[in-house]
Amino acid sequence: MTTELRRLRNYIGGEFKDAADGRTTEVVNPATGEAYATAPLSGQADVDAAMAAAAAAFPGWRDTTPSERQKALLRIADAFEARADELVAAESENTGKPLGLTASEELPPMVDQIRFFAGAARLLEGRSAGEYMDGMTSIIRREPVGVCAQVAPWNYPMMMAVWKFAPAIAAGNTVVLKPSDTTPASTVLMAEIIDSVLPKGVFNVICGDRETGKAMVEHSTPAMASITGSVRAGMQVAESASKDVKRVHLELGGKAPVVVFPDADIAKAVEDIAVAGYFNAGQDCTAATRVLVHESVHDEFVAALAKAASDTKTGQPDDEDVLYGPLNNPNQLKQVAGFIERLPAHAKVEAGGHQVGDKGYFYAPTVVSGLKQDDEIIQNEVFGPVITVQSFTDEAQALEYANGVEFALASSVWTKDHGRAMRMSKNLDFGCVWINTHIPLVAEMPHGGFKKSGYGKDLSAYGFEDYTRIKHVMTSLDG
Repeated sequence: MTTELRRLRNYIGGEFKDAADGRTTEVVNPATGEAYATAPLSGQADVDAAMAAAAAAFPGWRDTTPSERQKALLRIADAFEARADELVAAESENTGKPLGLTASEELPPMVDQIRFFAGAARLLEGRSAGEYMDGMTSIIRREPVGVCAQVAPWNYPMMMAVWKFAPAIAAGNTVVLKPSDTTPASTVLMAEIIDSVLPKGVFNVICGDRETGKAMVEHSTPAMASITGSVRAGMQVAESASKDVKRVHLELGGKAPVVVFPDADIAKAVEDIAVAGYFNAGQDCTAATRVLVHESVHDEFVAALAKAASDTKTGQPDDEDVLYGPLNNPNQLKQVAGFIERLPAHAKVEAGGHQVGDKGYFYAPTVVSGLKQDDEIIQNEVFGPVITVQSFTDEAQALEYANGVEFALASSVWTKDHGRAMRMSKNLDFGCVWINTHIPLVAEMPHGGFKKSGYGKDLSAYGFEDYTRIKHVMTSLDG
């Protein structure tokens, strides 16, 4: 008996629609490897329609007061909270993530982040008005940039959608958001929930593939393009956007160093690093997957981490004992396995290193030691449940190894020496440095990197300001 697939649709101008040419793609649950839905494969006509809807809605939304935008976002947060079970179920089907952890670790921060940006809408700050020339008063206006083309990734489909639309809408912009082609379900559900809150055209969702995203970025209407994704995708977006000088906001890959000094609490470090490395199957650009350990405690640390890996469980979403679910898709499974298959002879797999089960895209929690700085697995993002371990001799070498990659998003330092922690946080070339912890995020603090990890900030007042433009107004005091 054939199970009928659920039908997902675009949300354009307040209406749910199929792709104009009727094309669809199948959406697969990575925990089973089986299709559960179809989604539109949107083309140029759909992109045109979404952009037109967002452009038409922009003047009215731009002219709302900050308090009106705040009320709307607070209503969205309340509605998401009220329908939490539906959102969690959709996200789990999207990604294969554990239901319990998605409900406890993703939905509450996501709702809190919407509420933060609701408050931020009323707290735009700027230089005070003043007379900087005789007889003239200058004032600064912060204005929304316009229509924003936004592309969200598949590792955190719900939360990354919030990171995109909440600051943009709070600032008075309108949005055309594209979820990943492998994880559209929760974003389409968000559109259904938001439909009763925002004016038509303020928030639009179109489903599709890489070509759909390319058409969005190249479209003449958006004033800004924002993407969370791979370095390759970010470079393509920046190149496309440069043709008509669009603003670009890029949150790209990571290769977070985790620097463990011999005075650290090794047991606590191992426990926390294992969680921060394996959570969400390591599919997190800030994941604690590149550990640098002082040579004096290296062997002790590796043995303890291998034990932690063997005690970590992956499995189906309804299993309450699992820390993480499957990799997102067959290509990602192949990529992760490929890194292990290509390991150099001097590397040693201390734990894991293999696929789990014959259904879905599960990979075992893995630890690899004996690596050198120029090894492929050190220099490139694995984006899977693989933690590498290198040893270092002193603080200078630790910094050299930590900074010796093309990514610069997040890092952590583990030590009881306050001076060392401060020196390392100053000299680590990463957008975030955690000390004796790894991966916590709060809405009030910025998230974003340097180098090939991109530019622009998510979360915080800095992320909010990224969705505004600055205008100088000067008036003569003579009338």
